[in-house]
Amino acid sequence: MITLKSEREIEAMDRAGSIIAMIFEELRDVVKPGITTGEIDQYVERRIREEGAIPEEVGFEGYPYATCTSTNDEICHGFPDRKRVLKAGDICSVDTVLSIDGFFTDSCTTFAVGEIDPETQRLLDVTKKAMYLGIEQCVAGNRIGDIGAAIQEYVEAEGFSVVREFVGHGIQPTMHEEPAVPHYGTAGRGLRLKNGMTLTVEPMVNVGAWKSKMDDNGWTARTIDGSLSAQYEHTLAITPDGPKILTMQSPVPGEDALGLDQLKINYNYPKSN
Repeated sequence: MITLKSEREIEAMDRAGSIIAMIFEELRDVVKPGITTGEIDQYVERRIREEGAIPEEVGFEGYPYATCTSTNDEICHGFPDRKRVLKAGDICSVDTVLSIDGFFTDSCTTFAVGEIDPETQRLLDVTKKAMYLGIEQCVAGNRIGDIGAAIQEYVEAEGFSVVREFVGHGIQPTMHEEPAVPHYGTAGRGLRLKNGMTLTVEPMVNVGAWKSKMDDNGWTARTIDGSLSAQYEHTLAITPDGPKILTMQSPVPGEDALGLDQLKINYNYPKSN
């Protein structure tokens, strides 16, 4: 069932989203060569609890960690590991969900570990912009297919591929709600979007083929050909004024080159900016 959120409920989700955004901004200085993915997970869980929130991934369908930390060819649901030491040139996607006072938000950022090569940086840039192009389509009257079509068209034009097996979703009053939000598809098809819907848009983009394979742990998906994969995710609300991002971070250096200011989105930057 899809529930339409009131302005009050969206404001409460925005509060939860600001906590995720703050923690991800902190991770810009934490995710460095020499740190382990297990240490990243410990940092995020500690900070979530310090802010009075609940790390909702812990125990979700038996998942034991507060984050998914997916590195290099891991597409999603990578297990944090105290023995997995990040080195310069790696990329690491950190995905987490938290709630506070019963209101949920979900976000993911792919971090460059030290210096990365230009093509890897292009993968990150394309994935991030693809997410925002999908978010731009999240307006009342559009359809679910408009989101995926915008993402797929842009990503494939840039020579990359969009993962099919994992999709975005509705969120609130639980972590995963209807509708499913594919990051590929046909414009004009699918469920019609309405004001009050709250969704995640979270494309996973691969350098090589879009297909994945599963690790023995039953959770971690990685590229079938060993190519790199990146992911970005925001929680957003569909409002009469257009899509409003609830997990928005402060801008990072170089982000203005992506042309995001030309998109019709309420970025809802942190109030300190």
